[in-house]
Amino acid sequence: MINRPGFSAMCAAMLLLSACARRSPSSIITRGYDAGVAAAVTRSRAATQSYRSLDSAVAAGYPRDVADCIVHAHHGAMGYHHLNRAYVDAKLDVERPEMLLYQRMPDGTYQLNGMEFIVPYRFYSRDSVPPVLFGQKLKQEDNFKYWYLHVWAWTKNTDGLFADFNPSVTCPDGKGKVYTPSSESH
Repeated sequence: MINRPGFSAMCAAMLLLSACARRSPSSIITRGYDAGVAAAVTRSRAATQSYRSLDSAVAAGYPRDVADCIVHAHHGAMGYHHLNRAYVDAKLDVERPEMLLYQRMPDGTYQLNGMEFIVPYRFYSRDSVPPVLFGQKLKQEDNFKYWYLHVWAWTKNTDGLFADFNPSVTCPDGKGKVYTPSSESH
């Protein structure tokens, strides 16, 4: 056995780093939220795990091609919204996101960053109490006439798990369709 000063401290530090490296990204992303939110995010991640491959998402009914990468002038981007029309109804289900949020990487591949859950006003009146998912009240989007909630379940967002935009998400060539949610224009 090696008995040098500092060796034990170095071993302890390596064990701690190893334990941190094994921590699931879900626990890092949900840090600061209650156990119910963390469990719902974990369920959502499990349900969308295969969609980290765009081919799998396409096979499940999400479109392959989306024209616009949505960006905000000051808050980062949302990325490409791949909408599964079969999931657009009156129900919210953490395991069936209506939209998947992807970022196109420099090599042309797509990276799944999160999801957007929506309920059109035709199913849930704009004048009603907001629907709730992940313990969060959905926001109103009058431009598209739906309630919505972003969940950055696959990419940490310094602005928060449920923020509209993510500063670490970018659009190809720094270009995108600039978009301001109706909630910001009030």
